[in-house]
Amino acid sequence: MAEFALVLPILAFLLFAVIQFGIAFNNYITLTDATRAGARKASASTTRRDPNPEATCEAAVRSSANGLKPADLTADCQSDWEPGSDVVVKATYPYSISLFGLFTQSGSLTSTTTERIE
Repeated sequence: MAEFALVLPILAFLLFAVIQFGIAFNNYITLTDATRAGARKASASTTRRDPNPEATCEAAVRSSANGLKPADLTADCQSDWEPGSDVVVKATYPYSISLFGLFTQSGSLTSTTTERIE
């Protein structure tokens, strides 16, 4: 019992660290997939005929970001929207890791995807 009482706080700290890191990594993977979906939507030939292709691209990023809070997600699509040019989709999402108040880290996850317009 004495050894378990000494090791339990360390094990609990490690367990919660893995959980917090897993949540942040899942958010990063979701953000990366959302930028890919937005770039694909922007590169499609139907987007060129759209009166506002930037808004369509950003809407695709937001709709693909399942599990992320839409209010915290920022998406930006840049291109001249001509065939053969590139579209650059960049999205950011905040993260925060807190382990019992002893260790706190926060910042922004960023993902950028570039794709050629068809």
